[in-house]
Amino acid sequence: MSSSDSHNEQLLRSHLAPPERTLIDILHASAAEHPGAAAIDDGDVLTYAELVDEIDKRAADMRAQGVPYKGRVGIRMTSGTRELYLAILSTMRAGCAYVPVDADDPDERAETVFGEADVDAIWTDEGLRLLKPAEPTPLSEPTPDDDCWIIFTSGSTGKPKGVAVTHRSAAAFVDAEARLFCQDEPLGPEDRVLAGLSVAFDASCEEMWLAWGHGACLVPAPRALVRSGQDLGPWLIRRDITVVSTVPTLAGLWPKEALDNIRLLIVGGEACSQELTDRLADGREMWNTYGPTEATVVASAAQLHPGKPVTIGWALDGWDLKIADDGELVIGGVGLARYLDPEKDAEKYAPMGDWDRAYRTGDHVRLTDDGLAFVGRADDQVKIGGRRIELGEVEANVAALDGVYNSAVAVQTLPSTDKVLVGYVSPDDGVTLNVQEMRERLAEVMPAALVPRIHVMDELPIRTSGKVDKKALPWPLPASVDAVGMTETEQWVAEAWVEVLGLDVPGKDADFFELGGSSLAAASLIARLRERVPTIAVRDLYDHPRLETLASLIDDITRTSQTAIRERSVSPVPGATRLAQTLLMVPVMTLKAATAVTWVAIAANVLGLTELSWSWLAAAFVVLCTPFGRIPIGALGARLIRGRIAPGTYQRGGVKHVRLWAAERWLAASGAMNISSANASKITARMLGNTVGKDVDMHAFAPVTGLATIGEGAAIEPGVDLSGYWLDGDELHVGEVSIGPGARVGTRSTLMPGTEIREGAHVEAGSTVTGVKPVKKHARWAGSPARKKGRSKQRFPDEAPPRRPLWAFIYGLTSLLLAALPALAALAGAAATVGLARLANTQSVWGLLLFAPVGGLVYIGLGLVLTWCGVRLAQLGVRPGVFPVRSLHGWTLWTVTRLMDDARTRYFPVYAGQATPVWLRLLGAHIGDNAEVSTAVVVPKLTEVRDGAFLADDTLVGTYEIGGGWIRTDQATVGKRSFVGNSGIVAPGRKLAKQSLVAVLSASPKKSKAGSNWWGSPPERMRRVEVEAAGEETYKPSAALRRKRGVVETLRLLAPMTQAVLAALFAAIVVSLLQGIGFWTYLLGGLVWMGVGVLAVLSAVVAKWVLVGTQRADEHPLYSWYVWLNELQDQFIEVVAAPWFFNWAAGSGEMNLALRALGVKIGPGAWVESYWFPETDLCVVGRGATVGPGTVVQTHLFQDRVMSLDTVTIADSATLGPHSVSLPGSVIGDGATVGPGSLVMRGDDVPANTVWQGNPVEPR
Repeated sequence: MSSSDSHNEQLLRSHLAPPERTLIDILHASAAEHPGAAAIDDGDVLTYAELVDEIDKRAADMRAQGVPYKGRVGIRMTSGTRELYLAILSTMRAGCAYVPVDADDPDERAETVFGEADVDAIWTDEGLRLLKPAEPTPLSEPTPDDDCWIIFTSGSTGKPKGVAVTHRSAAAFVDAEARLFCQDEPLGPEDRVLAGLSVAFDASCEEMWLAWGHGACLVPAPRALVRSGQDLGPWLIRRDITVVSTVPTLAGLWPKEALDNIRLLIVGGEACSQELTDRLADGREMWNTYGPTEATVVASAAQLHPGKPVTIGWALDGWDLKIADDGELVIGGVGLARYLDPEKDAEKYAPMGDWDRAYRTGDHVRLTDDGLAFVGRADDQVKIGGRRIELGEVEANVAALDGVYNSAVAVQTLPSTDKVLVGYVSPDDGVTLNVQEMRERLAEVMPAALVPRIHVMDELPIRTSGKVDKKALPWPLPASVDAVGMTETEQWVAEAWVEVLGLDVPGKDADFFELGGSSLAAASLIARLRERVPTIAVRDLYDHPRLETLASLIDDITRTSQTAIRERSVSPVPGATRLAQTLLMVPVMTLKAATAVTWVAIAANVLGLTELSWSWLAAAFVVLCTPFGRIPIGALGARLIRGRIAPGTYQRGGVKHVRLWAAERWLAASGAMNISSANASKITARMLGNTVGKDVDMHAFAPVTGLATIGEGAAIEPGVDLSGYWLDGDELHVGEVSIGPGARVGTRSTLMPGTEIREGAHVEAGSTVTGVKPVKKHARWAGSPARKKGRSKQRFPDEAPPRRPLWAFIYGLTSLLLAALPALAALAGAAATVGLARLANTQSVWGLLLFAPVGGLVYIGLGLVLTWCGVRLAQLGVRPGVFPVRSLHGWTLWTVTRLMDDARTRYFPVYAGQATPVWLRLLGAHIGDNAEVSTAVVVPKLTEVRDGAFLADDTLVGTYEIGGGWIRTDQATVGKRSFVGNSGIVAPGRKLAKQSLVAVLSASPKKSKAGSNWWGSPPERMRRVEVEAAGEETYKPSAALRRKRGVVETLRLLAPMTQAVLAALFAAIVVSLLQGIGFWTYLLGGLVWMGVGVLAVLSAVVAKWVLVGTQRADEHPLYSWYVWLNELQDQFIEVVAAPWFFNWAAGSGEMNLALRALGVKIGPGAWVESYWFPETDLCVVGRGATVGPGTVVQTHLFQDRVMSLDTVTIADSATLGPHSVSLPGSVIGDGATVGPGSLVMRGDDVPANTVWQGNPVEPR
C-alpha cells in the first residue's frame, strides 16, 4: 500500500461511522450497566439510576407544562452544579435541543442568542420559564435526526452564529472517541471526569459524555476554581479526578504532580506546544484533538508522546478530512452540523467534489506521516484560552463605541504569558475617551472573554494600503502605579499587578478583572503574592478583586489564623479517678489471672505438687477456661459494672466514664473477646444489651455500651470499631450505633456515636462514619470522614445463601480448636520445662525458672508448626470467588485468616524480619526476592508480594469481604519495589503496580500505574521525595550485612524466653499459694499477675535503654545496627510487656508511669489508651491530653527502606482520637482535637484550639 493510500484511509473514515443512536440512548445504556455508579458528584453524589429517574420526571413535567416536542430550550444557570446538567439532560430527554448561554455573559448576549434560536422556554437557577407554551404532550424519546444542542459561536459581523447538532452526530462523536481513548483499560465507573468548561463552549460536551458514555462520574468544578491555575491542580487530586479535557493554556498552569492521578488528558481548542507535550504526556494517555463546533466538537485526534511531533492527527471514525489546493482543511462525514441561518449554512457547507456537504474550516494544515499539522488561520479567527474568537466581532463592537474615530484589535502576550485582546482606539476630533466607560459599554454587549483592554492613541499606525499596521501597535503598554494614599501593602500588591498585567494601576479602587486580568494572569499574580503570604488562594482574588480589599485581606491573613478557634478548658484526669482505677484493676486482674491459675492448679495436681479437689477443678475449668463460662461472666459482669448509660456527653474520669472503662477491662479480662466465633460475638453482644438480628455475620467485637442495634442479615467485617463512644479532651461522647438490615461495614472502619447505617447500605473498609448524617438505604459511603460515593455495589448475589445450622456448630467448634493450638504449644513448653527440671533433679518449684527459657523456645517452635499445619490444610479449600459464609470455602477462608491474625501476635519474633518472607512462603504465599514484610495479615495462597516490595506494620493484604451471608475473596498483589505503609490496606482483587507507594493508614486504589503514590482514604495521588541511601544498606545488602542482621534478629528469641521465665515465676508463686491456702489462691491471683506485670515492664525498660539508649531524630537505612537493635527492643514491649501489662492497663495512671519509664514525655492528668509509641523518646503527650485506643504515635517512617525519625507532639489538652496516626514531625497544638480515624501528615501543625478530622486531616 502506498503512503498516499495509507493517508487516505486515515483521513476518509465516514464509512466507519458508529451505529445510529441518540445521546439519551447512550445515557440509558450506561445506567443499565452501572445503575449504582456515581454519575454526577458536585459534593453530593447522584447515581446513574437516580439521574435517569430524575431527568425522566423533569422531562415529563416539561412536556406537561407545554414545552413542545422538537422545541428549543435555553439554558442559563450557575456553573459547577448538578442542576445545570440536570437541565441539559432533561431538555434532551424531552425531545428538545438545549441552547446554552454562560451565566456570566451579559443579558444582551443572552437575549440575542435566545432570540436567534427562537427558544420556547429557558432554564434558569429559579427553574423553568416558558416563553411560548403549547398543548401538553406525553413524553417520548428523541430520534437520531432531532437536534440535541444549538451552540452559538463568535460571528465575523459582530453577531453570534447558531450551530445546531443532531443526536446522530453527537452520539457518533461520543462513540467514535470511545474507540480511541484508553483501549487497554477502558473508561468506567471508577473514573472521574472534570467538568470545568462553560456549557456554552462545545468542548463541554466532550467532558459530559466522556463520563456518561462510559458509566464514569462527572465532577463539576466551581467557576472561580476553574479560573485559577495553582489551586485547580490540588483540587484535581482531592477530588480524585482521573480524566481531564481542557485547553493547553490551562493545563500548562498545573504542576506536573497535580496530574499524577490523571490517566487520560485531552487537550484541544488551541495549539498544543511541544514543551507541554514533553512535560505532561509521560505516564498517561494524552491526546490532542481538533474540531470546529460546526463539525460536532472533534473531527480528528492524535495521541501525543514526549519527543514526538505534535499534530492534530487523523479523522475520527465517521468523519472525512480533505486538504484543499490552498491548504485549507475541509471536513465531511457524520459529524457535520448546520447553521440556523440558511444563507450562512449554504455558504459554509457548500458541496465539494462528490461530497453533498462540506465544511470549510478556515484552518490551514499540512500532511505529515504523524497526521495533520496545524499551520494557522486563514482568516481573523484567534483562540484565547481555548475559546475561538473572531476579531471581526470584537472590532465591530469597539468601532461602534461613541467617539471612536479609528480602531483595531490585536492579540498581545502579557509577562505572565497570558494572551489578551487589546483594543487600540483613536478619538474623533474634540472627543476625550473614557476607558472605563468604554469597557463597561462593551461588557453590556459582549461576553467577558471578548471585552478587550483599551489603549487610547492620538492616531493608529497605517499601512500604505490604508489598513491599520497591527505589527506597529505599541506593546507592552506603558504602566505605572498611582500610589497616592496607598498603604505599604497596597503599593506592594499594585506593583505585582503591574508586573502581571503590564498596564497602569490607577488607584486603590482598581479592579483586577476590569483592568483585563484573566485566569492565567490571576494565577500568575497569586504565585507572586504567595512569596509573602503562603496561604492566599486564587479564589481570594476572585472574592476580593479590588486592590484595596485584596490588600486588606492580606493584612488579615498575616495577623490571624484562617482556621476557626474553639476556646475551651480541659481538666486533667483527677487523682481520685486514678485511685479508683487502681482499685478496680484488682478484681479485673483477678478475673484475668483466674484462667491461668486454673491451668496451673491442674498441672500441679497432675505432677503431685498439690492435692486439690478434681471436681472443683473441673468446675473451675468449665467456668473459667471455656466459652460456656467466659462469655456470661464477661458479658453479664461488664453489663453490671457499666450500669445504665444513655447517649450523651459525660465528664472524663467521672463515674460514668470510669464504670464504662472498668466494664471494658472486665470484658477483656474474661477472655470472651478472644473467642473468634462469629456466633460467640453475637451472643456476647446480646448479653451486653445490644440488639442483634438473625443471620448477622458479626466478625468484630461487641460494644460494651449495649447501645448498638444490628439488623437482620447485616455483615460486620473484622476490626470494625462498634464501641459507640470516644474521648475528646475531658468529654466522653456516647451514642447509639445502628446498622440496618442487610447493611455491610468494611474491615477496620470506625463507627462514631450516633452512627446510623440504613438498610442495604455499605461502608467501605477503613472508613470513619461520623454520625452527623445517616448512611441512607442502599448507599455506599467511604473515606474518613465517610461520604457518599454512590449506591451500594453488587459484590454479592441477590439471593440469600443457605445457612445450615450445622455450619454454625462447625464454626463454634473450630474456634475452640483454634484456641487449643496455642494452648497445646504452651503445654508442650511447660512439659519441656518440667522435664528438664526433673532431669536436673530440681526439688523446688522455683527451679523451673532456670529451664523456662527452653520452654519458651519450644512454645514458639511448636506453635509455628501447628499454625503451618492449620493454614496449609485449611488453604486446600481456599480459592478466589464468592461463596456462602456457611460453606466449606467460607469456613476455610475464615479459618486461615484467624490463624494468620493470631500468629503475628503470638509468634511476633518471626515477623518484621528476614524470617518473615521465608515463613510466608512456607505457608503458600508468593513472596519475591529481597521483599520485606512486617506484621501483615494475609491469606498466603492468594497473596503475591513481588521482588523488593515492603509491607509495613499491621498491613492488610487481601483477606475477605462479607455481605448478605456471602464471603468474597480474590488475589491481592503488591508490585515490585512497592511500599505499603503502616495499617495500609490492599483489598481483595487489587493489584498495586510496581514502584508504587500506599501511605500510612491508606488504601490502595482500584487501579494504579507504575510509580504512583497514594495517601488517605479514599486514596489520592501524592508527591513523594525519595531519600538517598546507600544501595547496599537498602535494596542490595551484601551477604555480610544479611548475616549481621540475622544474628541480631536471632536475639529476638530472648523476648519469648523472658516471657517464659515470667510465666514460670507466676506459676511458681501460684503453686506455692495453692500449697498453702488452696482455692483461696484465686483471690490473690490478680495481685500476683500485676506484680509480674511490673517485672515485664521493667524488662522492656532495661532492653530499651541498654539496646538503643536515647532515641533522636535522624535517618537510618534498613541494614543498620540502629534499625536492628530498635526492632529488638520492641520485641520486649510486644512480646513481654504488652500481654502482662499494657493490654490491661490502657487509660490508667500505671500506663502513664510505664510509658514514662520507657522515655515518653507525658504530662500530668493525661489519658493514654495506646502503648504504640515506637520511638518513645521522640513522643510528647501534654498535660491533660488524650490519646485514644488503637492510635499510633508514629515517630518513624520507612520509605525507600530508610528509617526516618522525628518527634511527635500532642500538646496540653489536645486529643488524638481512636484509630488515628500522627506521623513524624507533626504537632497537635494546645487544646486541638484530631477526631477518630484520622491521619496527621508528616510535619503537619494542627493549630491550637481547633478541630480536625480526616485522612488526611482537614478542619472540621
